[in-house]
Amino acid sequence: MSEQRRMALRGLHHITAICRDLDRTTAFYRDLLGLALVRRQRSDDDPDARHFWFGTEGGAPGSLVSFLEYADMDDGRVGVGTTHHFAFVIETADELAAWRDYLRGNGVECSEVFDRGGFRSIYFRDPDGHILEIATRGSGLTGG
Repeated sequence: MSEQRRMALRGLHHITAICRDLDRTTAFYRDLLGLALVRRQRSDDDPDARHFWFGTEGGAPGSLVSFLEYADMDDGRVGVGTTHHFAFVIETADELAAWRDYLRGNGVECSEVFDRGGFRSIYFRDPDGHILEIATRGSGLTGG
């Protein structure tokens, strides 16, 4: 007799990154990318740091990316234990091409559209150098 698993991960709630300037980050994520600024506060983990949350209106889990502001922290180094990039989802390839053109038109360097076999995507960086991806919903990833 097999016991049903009582714990199961249901997806991502949020991702938190570090930025140098939350005003600059807000201009990028809210004003340029169109995410809602759903919460601004001091960090629960570090009351000396401001902590802003961006996502869909209402702040639904799975749509959230948050930033802790550390103006004087050293720049990060890429390596094991760091995050390579995070991706936002959109619906269509036409929308993806429009995002590429919009970002470039606003002075953001952006890759060409990549065909990923099941979905398409573009890459660019935020003001602190985090690599971002916008990907079509596509058919997801299968196989192994």
